[in-house]
Amino acid sequence: MNYTLHQLDVFAKVAHLQSVTKAAEALHLTQPAVSIQLKNFQDQFDIPLTEIISRRLYLTDFGREIAQAAEKILYEAHAINDRTLAHKGLLYGKLTLSVVSTGKYVMPYFLSGFMQAHKAIELAMDVTNRQKVVDSLANNEVDFALVSILPGQFNLNYLDLMPNKLYLIGRRLDQAEHTDKDPRLLETLPLIYREAGSGTRSMMETFIADHQLVVRKRLELTSNEAVKQALLAGLGYSIMPLIGIRNELLNNDLQIIPIRGLPLQTSWMLTWHKAKQLSPVAQAYLTYLQANKESTIQRWFGWYERF
Repeated sequence: MNYTLHQLDVFAKVAHLQSVTKAAEALHLTQPAVSIQLKNFQDQFDIPLTEIISRRLYLTDFGREIAQAAEKILYEAHAINDRTLAHKGLLYGKLTLSVVSTGKYVMPYFLSGFMQAHKAIELAMDVTNRQKVVDSLANNEVDFALVSILPGQFNLNYLDLMPNKLYLIGRRLDQAEHTDKDPRLLETLPLIYREAGSGTRSMMETFIADHQLVVRKRLELTSNEAVKQALLAGLGYSIMPLIGIRNELLNNDLQIIPIRGLPLQTSWMLTWHKAKQLSPVAQAYLTYLQANKESTIQRWFGWYERF
Protein backbone atom coordinates (compact mmCIF):
# COMPACT_ATOMS: atom_id res chain seq x y z
CA MET A 1 0.00 0.00 0.00
CA ASN A 2 1.14 3.51 -0.77
CA TYR A 3 -1.39 5.90 0.74
CA THR A 4 -0.36 9.40 1.82
CA LEU A 5 -1.12 11.39 4.94
CA HIS A 6 -3.15 13.73 2.73
CA GLN A 7 -5.32 10.83 1.56
CA LEU A 8 -5.78 9.71 5.16
CA ASP A 9 -6.78 13.24 6.13
CA VAL A 10 -9.31 13.45 3.29
CA PHE A 11 -10.80 10.03 4.08
CA ALA A 12 -11.01 10.82 7.81
CA LYS A 13 -12.85 14.06 7.08
CA VAL A 14 -15.26 12.36 4.65
CA ALA A 15 -15.85 9.61 7.22
CA HIS A 16 -16.55 12.14 9.96
CA LEU A 17 -18.92 14.31 7.91
CA GLN A 18 -20.30 11.49 5.71
CA SER A 19 -20.29 13.89 2.79
CA VAL A 20 -17.77 14.66 0.06
CA THR A 21 -19.21 18.16 -0.32
CA LYS A 22 -18.94 18.99 3.39
CA ALA A 23 -15.46 17.49 3.56
CA ALA A 24 -14.38 19.67 0.64
CA GLU A 25 -15.68 22.77 2.44
CA ALA A 26 -13.96 21.82 5.69
CA LEU A 27 -10.65 21.09 3.95
CA HIS A 28 -10.89 24.15 1.67
CA LEU A 29 -10.61 21.92 -1.39
CA THR A 30 -12.80 21.53 -4.45
CA GLN A 31 -15.27 18.67 -4.47
CA PRO A 32 -13.54 17.00 -7.47
CA ALA A 33 -10.20 17.15 -5.64
CA VAL A 34 -11.69 15.36 -2.62
CA SER A 35 -13.40 12.79 -4.86
CA ILE A 36 -10.10 12.02 -6.63
CA GLN A 37 -8.21 11.57 -3.34
CA LEU A 38 -11.01 9.40 -1.99
CA LYS A 39 -10.93 7.21 -5.12
CA ASN A 40 -7.12 6.91 -5.01
CA PHE A 41 -7.35 5.84 -1.38
CA GLN A 42 -10.15 3.34 -2.09
CA ASP A 43 -8.17 1.83 -4.99
CA GLN A 44 -5.64 0.52 -2.48
CA PHE A 45 -8.23 -1.75 -0.85
CA ASP A 46 -10.13 -4.70 -2.30
CA ILE A 47 -13.01 -4.11 0.12
CA PRO A 48 -15.30 -1.05 -0.26
CA LEU A 49 -14.82 1.73 2.29
CA THR A 50 -18.05 3.57 1.49
CA GLU A 51 -21.40 2.95 -0.16
CA ILE A 52 -24.09 5.22 -1.59
CA ILE A 53 -27.67 4.52 -0.55
CA SER A 54 -30.50 6.85 -1.61
CA ARG A 55 -27.85 9.35 -2.74
CA ARG A 56 -26.26 9.46 0.73
CA LEU A 57 -22.75 8.33 1.58
CA TYR A 58 -22.28 5.72 4.31
CA LEU A 59 -19.20 3.94 5.66
CA THR A 60 -19.06 0.19 5.40
CA ASP A 61 -18.00 -1.79 8.47
CA PHE A 62 -14.54 -2.05 6.94
CA GLY A 63 -14.58 1.70 6.19
CA ARG A 64 -15.30 2.48 9.84
CA GLU A 65 -12.31 0.39 10.92
CA ILE A 66 -10.06 2.16 8.44
CA ALA A 67 -11.41 5.56 9.53
CA GLN A 68 -10.50 4.78 13.15
CA ALA A 69 -7.02 3.68 12.09
CA ALA A 70 -6.62 6.84 9.96
CA GLU A 71 -7.47 9.03 12.95
CA LYS A 72 -4.80 7.29 15.04
CA ILE A 73 -2.17 7.63 12.30
CA LEU A 74 -2.96 11.31 11.78
CA TYR A 75 -2.82 11.95 15.53
CA GLU A 76 0.62 10.37 15.78
CA ALA A 77 1.85 12.24 12.69
CA HIS A 78 0.76 15.56 14.20
CA ALA A 79 2.34 14.56 17.52
CA ILE A 80 5.71 13.99 15.79
CA ASN A 81 5.51 17.46 14.26
CA ASP A 82 4.50 18.98 17.60
CA ARG A 83 7.37 17.33 19.46
CA THR A 84 9.83 18.62 16.87
CA LEU A 85 8.55 22.18 17.28
CA ALA A 86 8.56 21.88 21.07
CA HIS A 87 12.24 20.96 21.02
CA LYS A 88 12.83 24.16 19.06
CA GLY A 89 11.09 26.15 21.79
CA LEU A 90 8.21 27.19 19.52
CA LEU A 91 4.53 27.57 20.36
CA TYR A 92 2.80 24.94 18.26
CA GLY A 93 -0.57 23.38 17.62
CA LYS A 94 -3.84 24.39 15.96
CA LEU A 95 -6.08 27.39 16.60
CA THR A 96 -9.68 26.80 15.49
CA LEU A 97 -12.31 29.49 15.01
CA SER A 98 -15.84 29.70 13.68
CA VAL A 99 -16.79 33.14 12.36
CA VAL A 100 -20.15 34.55 11.24
CA SER A 101 -20.01 35.59 7.61
CA THR A 102 -19.68 39.36 8.16
CA GLY A 103 -16.88 38.64 10.63
CA LYS A 104 -14.58 37.97 7.67
CA TYR A 105 -14.08 41.75 7.55
CA VAL A 106 -12.93 41.75 11.19
CA MET A 107 -11.25 38.52 12.29
CA PRO A 108 -8.21 38.39 9.96
CA TYR A 109 -6.91 41.70 11.33
CA PHE A 110 -7.05 40.39 14.89
CA LEU A 111 -5.16 37.26 13.81
CA SER A 112 -2.38 38.55 11.57
CA GLY A 113 0.03 39.78 14.26
CA PHE A 114 -0.36 36.61 16.33
CA MET A 115 0.15 34.30 13.36
CA GLN A 116 3.20 36.24 12.18
CA ALA A 117 4.74 35.95 15.66
CA HIS A 118 4.09 32.19 15.88
CA LYS A 119 4.95 30.59 12.56
CA ALA A 120 4.42 27.02 13.82
CA ILE A 121 0.74 27.50 14.64
CA GLU A 122 -1.84 26.13 12.22
CA LEU A 123 -5.01 28.18 11.79
CA ALA A 124 -8.40 26.69 10.90
CA MET A 125 -11.05 29.39 10.48
CA ASP A 126 -14.54 28.53 9.25
CA VAL A 127 -16.51 31.52 7.93
CA THR A 128 -20.14 30.46 7.84
CA ASN A 129 -23.70 31.35 8.81
CA ARG A 130 -24.71 32.10 12.37
CA GLN A 131 -26.46 28.78 12.98
CA LYS A 132 -23.35 26.79 12.06
CA VAL A 133 -21.25 29.01 14.31
CA VAL A 134 -23.65 28.35 17.19
CA ASP A 135 -23.56 24.62 16.40
CA SER A 136 -19.76 24.60 16.47
CA LEU A 137 -19.88 26.12 19.97
CA ALA A 138 -22.52 23.64 21.10
CA ASN A 139 -20.48 20.69 19.81
CA ASN A 140 -17.18 21.99 21.24
CA GLU A 141 -15.63 21.89 17.76
CA VAL A 142 -13.68 25.16 17.99
CA ASP A 143 -11.56 27.13 20.41
CA PHE A 144 -13.40 30.39 19.79
CA ALA A 145 -16.33 31.81 17.84
CA LEU A 146 -16.79 35.35 16.55
CA VAL A 147 -20.33 36.72 16.83
CA SER A 148 -22.06 40.09 17.11
CA ILE A 149 -24.97 38.78 19.20
CA LEU A 150 -24.24 36.26 21.95
CA PRO A 151 -26.23 33.02 21.72
CA GLY A 152 -28.40 32.88 24.81
CA GLN A 153 -28.47 29.11 25.25
CA PHE A 154 -24.87 28.72 26.47
CA ASN A 155 -22.81 29.71 29.48
CA LEU A 156 -20.11 31.70 27.72
CA ASN A 157 -17.06 33.84 28.28
CA TYR A 158 -16.45 36.59 25.77
CA LEU A 159 -14.02 39.34 24.87
CA ASP A 160 -15.29 42.51 23.17
CA LEU A 161 -13.13 43.30 20.14
CA MET A 162 -14.74 46.36 18.54
CA PRO A 163 -18.15 47.98 17.95
CA ASN A 164 -20.51 46.68 15.28
CA LYS A 165 -22.55 49.58 13.87
CA LEU A 166 -25.55 49.10 11.59
CA TYR A 167 -26.96 51.91 9.43
CA LEU A 168 -29.56 52.23 6.69
CA ILE A 169 -27.46 51.92 3.53
CA GLY A 170 -28.19 52.39 -0.16
CA ARG A 171 -27.84 54.62 -3.19
CA ARG A 172 -28.38 58.33 -2.54
CA LEU A 173 -31.98 59.44 -2.08
CA ASP A 174 -33.30 62.61 -3.69
CA GLN A 175 -33.76 65.33 -1.11
CA ALA A 176 -37.47 65.41 -1.95
CA GLU A 177 -37.73 61.78 -0.88
CA HIS A 178 -35.99 62.28 2.45
CA THR A 179 -36.64 65.57 4.20
CA ASP A 180 -36.24 64.38 7.79
CA LYS A 181 -34.98 61.36 9.75
CA ASP A 182 -38.35 59.73 10.39
CA PRO A 183 -38.04 55.91 10.60
CA ARG A 184 -41.28 55.72 8.58
CA LEU A 185 -39.11 56.36 5.53
CA LEU A 186 -38.44 52.59 5.62
CA GLU A 187 -42.11 52.01 4.73
CA THR A 188 -41.52 53.67 1.35
CA LEU A 189 -38.32 51.83 0.41
CA PRO A 190 -37.74 48.38 -1.11
CA LEU A 191 -35.83 46.59 1.64
CA ILE A 192 -33.23 43.88 1.25
CA TYR A 193 -33.00 41.35 4.08
CA ARG A 194 -30.40 38.84 5.23
CA GLU A 195 -31.54 35.25 5.62
CA ALA A 196 -33.57 34.09 8.62
CA GLY A 197 -31.31 33.40 11.63
CA SER A 198 -28.77 36.07 10.69
CA GLY A 199 -27.78 38.45 13.49
CA THR A 200 -28.07 41.37 11.06
CA ARG A 201 -31.59 40.26 10.09
CA SER A 202 -32.57 39.95 13.76
CA MET A 203 -31.46 43.49 14.56
CA MET A 204 -33.15 44.93 11.46
CA GLU A 205 -36.43 43.18 12.29
CA THR A 206 -36.26 44.36 15.91
CA PHE A 207 -35.83 47.97 14.77
CA ILE A 208 -38.80 47.67 12.39
CA ALA A 209 -40.98 46.04 15.06
CA ASP A 210 -40.02 48.59 17.74
CA HIS A 211 -41.15 51.41 15.43
CA GLN A 212 -44.30 49.52 14.34
CA LEU A 213 -43.40 49.89 10.67
CA VAL A 214 -45.14 48.17 7.78
CA VAL A 215 -42.40 47.55 5.22
CA ARG A 216 -42.02 45.70 1.95
CA LYS A 217 -39.30 43.09 1.62
CA ARG A 218 -37.93 43.03 -1.91
CA LEU A 219 -35.11 40.52 -1.60
CA GLU A 220 -33.67 38.04 0.88
CA LEU A 221 -29.97 37.22 0.46
CA THR A 222 -27.61 34.90 2.31
CA SER A 223 -24.57 37.11 2.88
CA ASN A 224 -23.71 40.75 3.51
CA GLU A 225 -21.55 40.67 0.39
CA ALA A 226 -24.60 39.71 -1.68
CA VAL A 227 -26.64 42.46 0.00
CA LYS A 228 -23.91 44.98 -0.78
CA GLN A 229 -23.89 44.05 -4.47
CA ALA A 230 -27.68 44.38 -4.59
CA LEU A 231 -27.43 47.84 -3.02
CA LEU A 232 -24.78 48.88 -5.53
CA ALA A 233 -27.08 47.73 -8.33
CA GLY A 234 -29.83 49.98 -6.97
CA LEU A 235 -32.17 47.14 -6.03
CA GLY A 236 -33.07 48.57 -2.65
CA TYR A 237 -31.91 49.57 0.83
CA SER A 238 -30.88 47.64 3.92
CA ILE A 239 -29.91 48.08 7.55
CA MET A 240 -26.47 46.51 7.53
CA PRO A 241 -23.09 46.57 9.29
CA LEU A 242 -20.72 49.37 8.41
CA ILE A 243 -17.70 47.07 8.58
CA GLY A 244 -18.05 45.54 5.11
CA ILE A 245 -18.66 48.69 3.05
CA ARG A 246 -15.67 50.90 3.76
CA ASN A 247 -14.58 51.42 0.15
CA GLU A 248 -18.11 51.91 -1.10
CA LEU A 249 -18.72 54.67 1.47
CA LEU A 250 -15.40 56.41 0.89
CA ASN A 251 -15.98 56.33 -2.88
CA ASN A 252 -19.59 57.53 -2.48
CA ASP A 253 -20.89 54.44 -4.28
CA LEU A 254 -23.17 53.87 -1.27
CA GLN A 255 -24.44 56.29 1.34
CA ILE A 256 -25.63 56.22 4.93
CA ILE A 257 -29.28 57.32 4.98
CA PRO A 258 -29.81 59.20 8.29
CA ILE A 259 -32.64 57.72 10.36
CA ARG A 260 -33.55 58.43 13.99
CA GLY A 261 -32.61 55.47 16.15
CA LEU A 262 -29.70 54.43 13.93
CA PRO A 263 -27.02 53.29 14.10
CA LEU A 264 -27.88 50.13 15.95
CA GLN A 265 -24.83 48.93 17.82
CA THR A 266 -23.55 45.68 19.24
CA SER A 267 -19.98 44.45 19.59
CA TRP A 268 -17.89 41.96 17.70
CA MET A 269 -17.15 39.41 20.41
CA LEU A 270 -14.78 36.48 20.61
CA THR A 271 -16.58 33.89 22.71
CA TRP A 272 -15.96 30.45 24.21
CA HIS A 273 -17.55 28.08 26.72
CA LYS A 274 -16.89 28.95 30.36
CA ALA A 275 -16.20 25.27 31.05
CA LYS A 276 -13.76 24.90 28.15
CA GLN A 277 -10.15 24.09 28.96
CA LEU A 278 -8.22 26.32 26.58
CA SER A 279 -5.23 24.77 24.85
CA PRO A 280 -1.84 26.53 25.23
CA VAL A 281 -2.32 27.99 21.74
CA ALA A 282 -5.83 29.24 22.49
CA GLN A 283 -4.72 30.74 25.82
CA ALA A 284 -1.75 32.42 24.13
CA TYR A 285 -4.07 33.91 21.52
CA LEU A 286 -6.45 35.23 24.16
CA THR A 287 -3.53 36.83 26.02
CA TYR A 288 -2.33 38.35 22.74
CA LEU A 289 -5.76 39.88 22.05
CA GLN A 290 -6.04 41.37 25.52
CA ALA A 291 -2.66 43.07 25.05
CA ASN A 292 -3.04 44.10 21.40
CA LYS A 293 -6.72 44.74 20.81
CA GLU A 294 -6.54 48.54 20.95
CA SER A 295 -3.45 48.81 18.75
CA THR A 296 -5.11 46.51 16.19
CA ILE A 297 -8.18 48.75 16.10
CA GLN A 298 -6.04 51.88 15.70
CA ARG A 299 -3.98 50.33 12.90
CA TRP A 300 -6.73 48.76 10.82
CA PHE A 301 -10.02 50.40 11.78
CA GLY A 302 -9.22 54.07 12.26
CA TRP A 303 -11.63 54.87 9.41
CA TYR A 304 -14.49 53.36 11.41
CA GLU A 305 -14.77 56.36 13.73
CA ARG A 306 -15.49 58.68 10.79
CA PHE A 307 -19.03 57.36 10.52
